[in-house]
Amino acid sequence: MINYVVGTNLNLKHFYIKSVGRLSKNINIMEFEQEEALEPMSPTAQYLKSSVLSLTIMVVLEVEVPIDDSMTIPLLKDVFLPINHRFASIMVSKKSGGKKWKRVEVNLKDHVIVPVFPCDKSKDYYDECFNEYLSKLGMDQLPLNRPLWEIHIFKYPTKNAAGNVIFKLHHSLGDGYSLMGALLSCLKRLDNPSIPLTFPSRQSNSNSGPNLNSHGYFSRVPEFVSGLINTAYNFGSNLLKSSFIEDDKSPIRSGHDGVEHGPFVITTTTFSIEQIKQIKNKLQVTINDVITGIIMYGTRLYMQRANQDSSKEKCTALVLLSTRAIGGYKSVSEMIKPNAEMPWGNRFTFLHVPIPKLTASELNNPLKLVDKAHQIIKRQRNSASVYLIGQFLEAIRKIRGPEATSGYIYGTLKNSSLAISNITGPVEKMALANHPIKGLYFAVVGVPQSLQVTILSYVDNLRIVMSVEK
Repeated sequence: MINYVVGTNLNLKHFYIKSVGRLSKNINIMEFEQEEALEPMSPTAQYLKSSVLSLTIMVVLEVEVPIDDSMTIPLLKDVFLPINHRFASIMVSKKSGGKKWKRVEVNLKDHVIVPVFPCDKSKDYYDECFNEYLSKLGMDQLPLNRPLWEIHIFKYPTKNAAGNVIFKLHHSLGDGYSLMGALLSCLKRLDNPSIPLTFPSRQSNSNSGPNLNSHGYFSRVPEFVSGLINTAYNFGSNLLKSSFIEDDKSPIRSGHDGVEHGPFVITTTTFSIEQIKQIKNKLQVTINDVITGIIMYGTRLYMQRANQDSSKEKCTALVLLSTRAIGGYKSVSEMIKPNAEMPWGNRFTFLHVPIPKLTASELNNPLKLVDKAHQIIKRQRNSASVYLIGQFLEAIRKIRGPEATSGYIYGTLKNSSLAISNITGPVEKMALANHPIKGLYFAVVGVPQSLQVTILSYVDNLRIVMSVEK
């Protein structure tokens, strides 16, 4: 009897050891498979979603007709979610360090919000409601327990539209180029949905190729030396401004801590692209030069009218640049291919552009400031500082980690007066689920600045958006 019990216990122990071994092995396999199912977040995505910095992009579509939202869920399920698995992923932190994307089940109803306001009010009333709603939406953080995007459908008529659709997406999902490509996948060309949208061509003003004769090489020596000097100066000044030197407080820079968490106002203005081209051709500069000159002139003019002494204050614009050689939008399917020419994700850098002080002659002739903007941008172009800044950020990440890099970017933004970014939109009118789009614009929120300027072209117009601390 005793021997039987002992023997049974020995058999059970043997069975237990074998079972635990199999269970442990199975658990290890499951953990391995779960680990394999996670996708590492790119370094830049981690910079943009950290304990220090969290940036969100809001894209507003102005709809010409009253909104019928019955197709929203099918459109999201069949078109939006399949674009990229990040739209069905949440951000998770690993014990080993770093963050990764984890696929989850998406409840689309959690991501679609339709605000309700009193009916039969004036457009002025709904304009005010819409502006307040945008401000509150920009302050609210996206929940971390579900994918980092939302769609808000404002069905009430405003002065600019019969209704508005707001796409709110966290910047870690992709840069403006990637997210605009995703958005355009949900939109169709209004005149012929079977034909893809087209974009303005990017033509270089430079010669088609280098001069290969002997004199050509010698003629490039001054340009090469000038490039080295510009690179050293621009890179050095960028480091100083990012780390130690901050702009003066002014009517466009309060310098308050935590300004990124406070309420803001979004205001927009529209320019004719044809008129901008006329200025461009008259001055023999680029469209970007004209736009930058307009922003610089308008900014300084506002500062002087708000406070005459502010004309002497140091003011810097942080221009955010894509590191892609963009010739036009690639399809989403092309962007997500391995080793894609223009892959999905965040690929940008920045440079500091000093906003020149207005002289009496420039105050009376704004075209002079456009020419000055051209000279500043020309010096920046003849420089490798943008590339070096990207390498410097990567070095910080390798040595100190993504949180430290995010802190450096936060300081860079906080020390400057405003940020400028732009995206090229389609030249044809679009429709979203048979709703013609009258206009569109975007804003970046969560930026530790009192003023940000974003620019987006659409059909024949250029929309300039100012996000301003309240």
